[in-house]
Amino acid sequence: MTSSTAPAAAHPRSSTDRRGILFIISAPSGTGKTTLCKQLAANLDGLWHSISYTTRKPRPGERHGREYYFVEEGAFRDMIGRNEFVEWAEVYGHLYGTPLKSLTEKIDQGIDVLLEIDVQGAKQVKKRFEDSVSIFILPPSMTVLRSRLQTRASDSQEEIQRRLHKVKEEVWSYREYAYIVLNQDIGQSLGELESIFRSERLKTKRLNMTWLENNFIFDEEQKPGDHKDLPQPKGVPLP
Repeated sequence: MTSSTAPAAAHPRSSTDRRGILFIISAPSGTGKTTLCKQLAANLDGLWHSISYTTRKPRPGERHGREYYFVEEGAFRDMIGRNEFVEWAEVYGHLYGTPLKSLTEKIDQGIDVLLEIDVQGAKQVKKRFEDSVSIFILPPSMTVLRSRLQTRASDSQEEIQRRLHKVKEEVWSYREYAYIVLNQDIGQSLGELESIFRSERLKTKRLNMTWLENNFIFDEEQKPGDHKDLPQPKGVPLP
């Protein structure tokens, strides 16, 4: 998710690059999503790992402005009233929200955005950002997931049971995601995620075609529109 505080400037992007890509990652609680996302942001240049706002209390080891922006419910609802969220939702009795301004600013600057979000929020974001890339991370099994939640020891048994009950509903949403990664081995999962990010960046539809045409197709003397005389692939209409 996003935050209202911009991080340090990312590495400059080449002239072949384009608007930033919004990558959406969802997973059941305890799947290892946050660990993977932090490592992705560290490994890939030009990627901003965004932070959401939440009304839940920090878990041991969490810090305001790093994992989340932890705010009181009143402050959160004030942000709702000012239409500052691209989406917000109540999850397990707590409010979570994705601010719109910083997310769109990064994308407009050509910086890719990594958004960790639950399936409910992902549906809302994808409606507004239709060109986003959605990835769903699965745990190896329900048995492993149950063990991870219990080992984490940050939630009560009642909370753990509530999360496990919701997993089936969340996993059923896998069909709405473009990619699925099974997090059985974190090293392998990280490699698969990096492959997705890099391949999406190289898709023809995302590149700056004006730069490509000006440097490889048009002569310096050619004017806009002259490319109509160039040979065209069959079945491709002239612009």
